[in-house]
Amino acid sequence: MRTHFADSLDDLAAGLASMCALTVTAIADATTALLDVDLPTAERVLDANTDLDRAAADWEHQAFSLLALQAPVAHDLRFTVGGLHIAASLQRMGGLATHVAKIARLRHPTPAVPPEAQPVIEDIGKTAVARATETQVVLRHLDHERAEMLVAADTVMDELHRRLFTVTQAPQWPHGVQAAVDVTLLGRFYERFCDHTVDIGRRIIFLETGQLPARPETLL
Repeated sequence: MRTHFADSLDDLAAGLASMCALTVTAIADATTALLDVDLPTAERVLDANTDLDRAAADWEHQAFSLLALQAPVAHDLRFTVGGLHIAASLQRMGGLATHVAKIARLRHPTPAVPPEAQPVIEDIGKTAVARATETQVVLRHLDHERAEMLVAADTVMDELHRRLFTVTQAPQWPHGVQAAVDVTLLGRFYERFCDHTVDIGRRIIFLETGQLPARPETLL
């Protein structure tokens, strides 16, 4: 019975890492669609989000079954309950990637990101992909030390977001209000995407140590 229970926990951990892999692909493709004005890629991001929603629903079903039938305690209980929060964060990350893709689709065939903002958006997109990739590693190995570094690295996206704001608020911005609003929303979507990697890092720290770090202001 204990072996079956341990296998079930391993399956749940692997499921979280697999869901995170979907968010890596989603945010990478959404950024490509945005910067390359690539409508088919934007559509692919929107279609793929269904897979993430389905995976999250399956994960929750397995977790609730484990809670009902096995009554886990201590570390195992923390993992199961914390995993429900993590699955929800991963779903939201997928949703934020679709928001990016929707803006790319909405403005097609016109680029949604004016030339002045493209370098910053490119850096923001690369940072989001890197954060999600590192989150996948943290989930695969349940590594609380890497989770601590994941939480600490949140300042990188904060600085990029400030740079983007400086670009859109510059007196010489020639693209009007609509473009400024689009770029501002995009920055917020990416920022929130990375905020959820921080939240996942906090959950992994809690899982391994029993102590939940303070919640960053960006997630309040």
